[in-house]
Amino acid sequence: PSWPCLDPSSLALRFVDRQVRIILPRNPVPFTLPLPPVRAYLPAMTNPSPDSIAPTLALIEQLAHETVSTLPPQFRALATHVRLRVEDFAEDEMLQELGVDDAFDLTGLYDGIPLTEKSTADQVTGPDVVWLFRRPILDEWAERGNVSLQELVSHVVIHELGHHFGWSDEDIAAIDPWWE
Repeated sequence: PSWPCLDPSSLALRFVDRQVRIILPRNPVPFTLPLPPVRAYLPAMTNPSPDSIAPTLALIEQLAHETVSTLPPQFRALATHVRLRVEDFAEDEMLQELGVDDAFDLTGLYDGIPLTEKSTADQVTGPDVVWLFRRPILDEWAERGNVSLQELVSHVVIHELGHHFGWSDEDIAAIDPWWE
């Protein structure tokens, strides 16, 4: 079937036992599609194990959505209205606007008006967005070597949502044990 209103970037794909599991954002029950037997046709060098493949944009986005789903209920409901976007790097215009010289220095960015500054009289120009930048996140993850990818993505997501909610460091520490 075709879902013309479904944003493809909101899908989560998992490869399990030579099948693709597709998880839709509003349907917590995944459905599975069998994969064709590609392994038989690929030489060993082009058929790496799943553990040796760099995490994809889709995986980073899935980890970010999982983070939002674990927030306390009072924050989770409002956080689901913030769009999560994952790109390899921030665009040059973003970096210039922030005065960031090295794209690897920016793992995430909140783009929007914090709830503490919003008014009902404001003209809505677009959704609030939390940007996650895959390559800087992976670089920091490799450099640290002492945290899981889920922990690092969660930390970045919560930090950026903190800008959206106007949270203090104490508020963030109550949700994100990273600070402890």
